[in-house]
Amino acid sequence: MKIFVRVAETGGFAEAARQLLMSPPAVTRAISALEDQIGVRLLTRTTRSVKLTEAGRGYLDDCRRILADMADADAAAAGAHGNPTGTLIVTGSVIFGQMYVLPILLDYLDRFPAVTGRSLFVDRLVNIVEEGIDVAIRIGHLPDSGLSAIRVGTVRRVICGAPAYFEQHVMPRTPTDLVHHRIIGPTGAWASPEWHFGPEGRSSVTVHPQLFCNTNEAAIAAAEQGWGLTRVLSYQVERALAAGRLVTVLDEHMEKPLPIHVIHAEGRRAAAKVRSFVDLAVDRLRTNMLFQQG
Repeated sequence: MKIFVRVAETGGFAEAARQLLMSPPAVTRAISALEDQIGVRLLTRTTRSVKLTEAGRGYLDDCRRILADMADADAAAAGAHGNPTGTLIVTGSVIFGQMYVLPILLDYLDRFPAVTGRSLFVDRLVNIVEEGIDVAIRIGHLPDSGLSAIRVGTVRRVICGAPAYFEQHVMPRTPTDLVHHRIIGPTGAWASPEWHFGPEGRSSVTVHPQLFCNTNEAAIAAAEQGWGLTRVLSYQVERALAAGRLVTVLDEHMEKPLPIHVIHAEGRRAAAKVRSFVDLAVDRLRTNMLFQQG
């Protein structure tokens, strides 16, 4: 099963053999023996690729689940469910990860020196099962899934600009006033030219940014310099707002806050490293008043 899963994930016998420290013929024989044993073709082989059959796709999901159960049993027998050990991989968006998740991870590693930490802070939706992530801190409404999710707070979208900008431009009073302002548009994974307003987000205004920035940090920096208005999440400009470098507008027209969840895949059978980090992250984020204002 382990060999089959590795072949399916790598898409080839040679690469699977390399990763498993086996010879390609040995991998080929193992897959053939498995197919003969269960009496069904799992892989379609061509000169250029290896693809799963319909039966193979279903069998792959079963194998992953069975192998995960075996790993849980091994970990429990070895005591991994009692004492945090191993490598812990945590993901979140870039700014949120650096500002709030990284301090939690550092504190966690101080408490549990037998754990090695890895952070993956990216502004894209990460599939934590396929990418081998232990814990994700995710902002936004979650689709239905088999993942365990614990809500820890909320954040708001805000539209903001610098006081220097408003010395030259009248503050917008309604969302439609935005068409008369210079807009700075982030181009990240969740960026859209259609900005929604109201408790249910039913009204919208299509903005036409004159400046596009590929990071939220750059969009915020341009706004702080008085160039125009941008829309970001409240925590991203918390310090700039507190220092008076930015002010928000149209607060009364904004959408409902977005939820923040701590997510992991293992549920109650999670290894000690996952359970202990989740407990710390949930406690730390829930006690941060910035995320309890929605």
